[in-house]
Amino acid sequence: MALHPDFLRLPIAHRGLHGPGVPENSMAAFRAAIAAGYGIECDIQRAADGAALVFHDDDLPRLTGAEGLVSALGIDALSMLRIMGTEEQIPTLAELLDEVAGRVPLLIEIKDQSLRSSAEVGDLQDGVARLLSGYDGPVAVMSFNPHSVAAFHAAAPGVTVGLTTCGYQAGDWPMLDEPARAHLAAIADFDRVGAAFVSHDRKDLRNPAVAALKARGVPVLCWTVRSPAEEVEARRVADNITFEHYLPATP
Repeated sequence: MALHPDFLRLPIAHRGLHGPGVPENSMAAFRAAIAAGYGIECDIQRAADGAALVFHDDDLPRLTGAEGLVSALGIDALSMLRIMGTEEQIPTLAELLDEVAGRVPLLIEIKDQSLRSSAEVGDLQDGVARLLSGYDGPVAVMSFNPHSVAAFHAAAPGVTVGLTTCGYQAGDWPMLDEPARAHLAAIADFDRVGAAFVSHDRKDLRNPAVAALKARGVPVLCWTVRSPAEEVEARRVADNITFEHYLPATP
């Protein structure tokens, strides 16, 4: 399934259009992105009762001040928390889909439940697939974990999938051994998992694996651009950007 052209046309707001008083991955940030005409990137974690939540971290302290793992609490307990000292609650993916309703492209990253890019992916991607089965609008799903992408693609073959990728430096990925890092940095699973695009670290866009995919006509998105100067540099390779902390031009 090819990537919808709007993913290449509209800059994509990283975790929504967030800023002071408007926390990342909040409904306020998503509404702001829609109002500004940007695409949306978001992160999905699994609650203890299986609910697909829009939340980046696998634990709670940074974003909510609470202790523990997201996966240890059910939706009722998590709904009592607030994001970064605001009145914003942790959204569910179902709520986000209702809000976006196809108005802008939605790029969904399924966070790696194994934390090691292993095959122990659980059932989060199955829940996302069920929620997207009735969704009408530009949507794509990606993950750093190729096993998650493959499992999602099997569950929802009609939804575009891609890989979130980077150079996999040892200091950033201490949980992976060198052969695993080299394999992932080479984007070696692209064809196996049915991917149609990559979203690659802007600092690693000179990676030969990215050049090889681009030569094949594969769309290259990138993360995370934080200034106009970084955007100019990224667009020398990338077809589109995921951005935060500034407002790129829209068509």
